[in-house]
Amino acid sequence: MQVLKSYIDGRYQGLSGAETFDNVNPATGEVIAKVEIALEPVVEAAIAAAEKGQRAWAGLSGAERGRILNRASRLLRERNRELAELEVRDTGKPIQEAEAVDVASGADCFEYFAGVAGSIRGEQVALSNAFVYTRREPVGVCVGIGSWNYPIQIACWKAAPALACGNAMIFKTSELTPTTPAKLAEILSEAGVPDGVFNVVHGDARTGQMLTTDPRIAKVSLTGSIGTGKKILAAAAATMKRTTMELSGKSALVVFADADLNQAVSAAMLGNFYTQGEVCTNCTRVYVEDTIHDAFLDLLVKRTSKLRIGDPLSHETQVGALISRPHMERVLSYIEAGKADGARLVLGGERATSAPLDKGNFVEPTIFAGCTDDMRIVREEIFGPVLSLLTFKSEDEVVVRANATRYGLAAGVFTKDLARAHRIAARLEAGIVWINNYNVTPIEMPFGGIKESGLGHENGQAAIEHYTQLKSVYVELGDVQCPYE
Repeated sequence: MQVLKSYIDGRYQGLSGAETFDNVNPATGEVIAKVEIALEPVVEAAIAAAEKGQRAWAGLSGAERGRILNRASRLLRERNRELAELEVRDTGKPIQEAEAVDVASGADCFEYFAGVAGSIRGEQVALSNAFVYTRREPVGVCVGIGSWNYPIQIACWKAAPALACGNAMIFKTSELTPTTPAKLAEILSEAGVPDGVFNVVHGDARTGQMLTTDPRIAKVSLTGSIGTGKKILAAAAATMKRTTMELSGKSALVVFADADLNQAVSAAMLGNFYTQGEVCTNCTRVYVEDTIHDAFLDLLVKRTSKLRIGDPLSHETQVGALISRPHMERVLSYIEAGKADGARLVLGGERATSAPLDKGNFVEPTIFAGCTDDMRIVREEIFGPVLSLLTFKSEDEVVVRANATRYGLAAGVFTKDLARAHRIAARLEAGIVWINNYNVTPIEMPFGGIKESGLGHENGQAAIEHYTQLKSVYVELGDVQCPYE
């Protein structure tokens, strides 16, 4: 059976007899490969390679780095189908999603930051008999820690801005989805990125701890849960590492009575059932103005009941498998909690067990109505295909309820009254607000949360600030004003 090793200094390498874990296809239960855990000697090799590679990479001009990153973008697009199939086997998501979004978004990210690389600059400030100029310099060796729901997209979202700014990166994959970030490393090498500039290591919490506590690491960027984020922040504080945290969410979608009903239902479906609900920004709390509740629910059930669950590698499939058996059991336990708390189960709510789905982790798209804000399914992140429908009467009421959460990742509002839309967007406590759409994430848009949903931003020009450090240089043109003889 294939053994997947870490990719360090431009090649796969590891240790003979190292610990391994199984990489399992969530749709079939099949073991895809054994994955070698990177412990001290391998992590040490990755850091040493990154330090050496970063010095050479930072010595290139931004335009030179940009040309190489553009080649990587082209290679990602050329291999879209191949990479999407690997992504599907790791994640269980439908191939129609992986082909349209996952790899393409990563390619977009490299293309965007390839264009930005040559324009990274400071500023000049004129003073009396002096001037100041600033330099934006790379921070050094960065660590990226990926989540399992969008492995190649997340690796690209972290690597592209880091490399554009002249940094090196060590990317730690999720134990559940290790395959495609390693393929990204191969592509970057082929594109001309120097050895050691982008390394991929596999492992468990021990691997992550070694990386996040090492004083040679300048920055850590995590996509993961709030619990993991808090642990990494605490570890990073010991050596004052920079951090970017893209964490959990329990986002609200607010639908007013004047909204285009079909469009709002489309957004609610995308924000709950895309990637089997395993999306951090998902609008799992759908607040609908009470006068349109019945019409909204009828259309939502009618359209959701047509979603096709099946083999993720089939282009007909719209709902795939959840990432693992334990995660599926967790999602099913939340469904039971919803019923126990008095929510009305309108659709779904069961594991899909007809052959051959019985070998995988498939859960039916689930809709609860009659929900209240105190229910567990409304308060806690489920990360599965479970939608909670609630009603409201007034703008002020729904804003207060939508904000009554420790999360602050995303939100959405549907209305034809654009003055109200902008007013609501300003009042919602979220890092991202969509108006009359949902879960659209162009690379040009900064992506990040507030409250306990995160720190910092990925994508857009904002990412440059997180992967560079500012140096001020004062230049005297006159005499030193010294009061001493």
